[in-house]
Amino acid sequence: MSQLVMYSTLGCHLCEQAQRVVVAALGHTVAERDIVDDPQWLTRYEVRIPVLQRLDNGAELDWPFDAEGVRALLAKDRES
Repeated sequence: MSQLVMYSTLGCHLCEQAQRVVVAALGHTVAERDIVDDPQWLTRYEVRIPVLQRLDNGAELDWPFDAEGVRALLAKDRES
């Protein structure tokens, strides 16, 4: 099970690119949350998507990111 979720929306070509980066980094896609499903998500992420978020600590990674950035997001707590 992935420790990440991606905030996105239907038809977002950048979100599709971001999933390809995630696959390159992790070998699998991550679950997506469509920002139109929740007014708070829409307000928070409307101009930022795609955004990766760690489920355990809420740390976020805004687009554009690369595979190294995805791996760094997952390793963040090990550095603290």
